[in-house]
Amino acid sequence: MKLYLLVLAAAIAPPAMAQEKKADPLVKRGRYVVSIAGCNDCHTPAFGMKNGEVPESQWLTGDGLGWNGPWGTTYASNLRIYMQGLTEDEWVKKAKTLTARPPMPWFNVRKMSTTDLRAMYRYIRTLRPVGKPAPAYLPPDQTP
Repeated sequence: MKLYLLVLAAAIAPPAMAQEKKADPLVKRGRYVVSIAGCNDCHTPAFGMKNGEVPESQWLTGDGLGWNGPWGTTYASNLRIYMQGLTEDEWVKKAKTLTARPPMPWFNVRKMSTTDLRAMYRYIRTLRPVGKPAPAYLPPDQTP
């Protein structure tokens, strides 16, 4: 009986495996884009101080280290939480019209291809939404 079940399972397995969802190639592309675009530089705590040697499980969780200048104080957002509130199309639309305070290079994000923006979104969405939101922006007249 056990042999019969093993043979039956083996006969059924190939069609079931063929129906499995194939890995989305844009996820791999998104990881690459996030890596080369410098997203981790600000959006991953201590990324620069650790020469980029931060586990992927900690990538894009935002940072409490503020950037202070004439514009006030800004904080790198937790992109893993942020992306949960957007659809892919909403992200692309937002990215293509993005403006932000320093040091965010919003002008570079605007220039990204729609495919790369979709890839970023899909990759970030594969990461669990961990951590907490970044501190709120502080105007120039407020001390962090």
